[in-house]
Amino acid sequence: MLMYKHLFSPIRINRLTIKNRIVAAPTGDYFDEKARGGAGIVVAGHAIVEPGVSSFSSADEPYIFSKYKYEDTRRKVLQIHQGGAKASIELFHGGQDARVVDFAKGPCTLKRKDGTQVVGMNEEMMEETLNWYYKTAKEAKEIGFDMLFMHFGHGWLPAQFLSPLFNHRTDDYGGSLENRMRFPKMILERVRDAVGPFFPIDMRISASEWVPDSIEFNDVLQFIEKVAPLIDTVQISAGMDMNRQANVHTVTTNLEEYMPNVKWAKEVKKHIDIPVSVVGAVPTPDAAERLIAEGSVDMVSFGRAFIADPDWPKKAMLGHPEDISPCVRCVYCYHIATNHKNVGCTVNPRYNHEKFIPEVVPRANTKKKVVVIGGGPAGMRAAVTASTAGHQVILFEKSNQLGGKMCFIEKEHYKDEIKRLLIHMKAQVDKSNVDVRLGVTATPRKIKAEKPDSIIIAVGSYEAIPPISGIKGPKVMTGTQALVNEDKLGENIVLLGGGTVGTELGLELSTINKKNVTIVEMGSELAPQANELYKIAMKQKLVKATTLAIMLETTCVGITKEAVKVNTKENTKENTEKELQYDNVIVSTGMRPEQELAESFFGIAADTNMIGDCVQPRLIMDAIFEGHTVAMSI
Repeated sequence: MLMYKHLFSPIRINRLTIKNRIVAAPTGDYFDEKARGGAGIVVAGHAIVEPGVSSFSSADEPYIFSKYKYEDTRRKVLQIHQGGAKASIELFHGGQDARVVDFAKGPCTLKRKDGTQVVGMNEEMMEETLNWYYKTAKEAKEIGFDMLFMHFGHGWLPAQFLSPLFNHRTDDYGGSLENRMRFPKMILERVRDAVGPFFPIDMRISASEWVPDSIEFNDVLQFIEKVAPLIDTVQISAGMDMNRQANVHTVTTNLEEYMPNVKWAKEVKKHIDIPVSVVGAVPTPDAAERLIAEGSVDMVSFGRAFIADPDWPKKAMLGHPEDISPCVRCVYCYHIATNHKNVGCTVNPRYNHEKFIPEVVPRANTKKKVVVIGGGPAGMRAAVTASTAGHQVILFEKSNQLGGKMCFIEKEHYKDEIKRLLIHMKAQVDKSNVDVRLGVTATPRKIKAEKPDSIIIAVGSYEAIPPISGIKGPKVMTGTQALVNEDKLGENIVLLGGGTVGTELGLELSTINKKNVTIVEMGSELAPQANELYKIAMKQKLVKATTLAIMLETTCVGITKEAVKVNTKENTKENTEKELQYDNVIVSTGMRPEQELAESFFGIAADTNMIGDCVQPRLIMDAIFEGHTVAMSI
């Protein structure tokens, strides 16, 4: 019996039967892995509609239905079909925000911040664009795609006409909702003409753009009702791509709720008779199953979840959700988070590195005895990968549980994803042949006695304690101690350190536990090491935290029994001394690598490697990447 019988039941879209209710959204280039992973529909990336004026990435982006691109495009269809999935393709037009050589097309004439001229489309220009939509849709059908995915959300061309935020026209294509929906409806009419009445058309749309003066949900709902006869299914999303304040509601971080778009999808489903899908932070097969079983939606679309684990559907189908690598919503898979500098996935080391990391861990030519020291994320992943490769693996962990610092992080309110990741990683260790020795402090003598062929050192890091007078007082604790003893904290908290951990802890204590919190940070911003999208999402949370005070460019110079003494330059040119009354002080001033401990294990085996935080405290993404790749190189 299927564990998720609703999720894996078939559904008919127009005359097309889909084997399950799972849609793989157009994220990443290796969509064929998603097809083999068991999704019912796989969207094979996007096709720009109008070459030269519609790409979001480059004015030179090729048209995938041009003469010398046909074979590559046809191959996409075949790659998806090999997994039993139906192949869809996104039809995309960037409108006023497209990367162009000369000028961009949009609802209104304006000059972009980058100097590009946007020309408000007249009817002749509209007709030109409509013809390109017709041609692209027709080509997609003829080359073998099973359906189309019309991108009408996230602030791109159709959404620009729909939204009063962009559309300020005073003619028949602007002003009233009826006028604003005129051109987007014409696009769908032209596409329907191109593919005929029985070819399935999906449409993605933003229920809310999350920007003041943008389109209201009721207008979006009316538009969906108006065009429902032209389409066969609709996918509910939110936010905008180019507006970063809204982007964090399209690609949510761990600071936001799960499944934020379901409330709108449920309402849409009440008003139309075609299948409705939803995308956005659906965390587990159980959650997806509930959505379909309760009738909230007909299908569920997954983007980042399938970046984290392309085999998500297959693992759910086989009844092993514990084997799914969970997306932790770190948004490092999204290039704009780091301006292309560190694109990757916390839980999937292969993502964005497919060219040099194999899809399947290769069996080792020579079986070796491998000792892994430290059971944090780096050590756990290294042990499992080495075991999968066929090595004999012993994992030493000094505490009585695996997880390292994750055991503390998962206790944070905003770290439910880390809790699920920890459960997953422990399950993989349990299912492996790794010899786990908990509660055993590794020493060079003990490791030498094992006569290992290879040693992987993953001893982690420790919390830094600055040399401040009074720092060892009875009401002072570290960040990890505070997470374990939240119920013992008083009402007034001074938190030293505004890194990612300190800021999230401050938010939690203020907004969830209703404490009065003051974050004291030496630098000029909070969480300076975090990616840009996370910072935006964090700031949106911070403005709502009414009992949280933030003191930047402020240094703690001492702690007495009654107060924390600080020097602050914030809003002044000179240092100002202040005293902050407290019930508890929490020290969250960063981590330091266990470098000396790690170095003590060298000289035992010729093949010895350090990985994770003992090299340098960084992201869990780095720890898992190093654990996986170093173990494969043994």
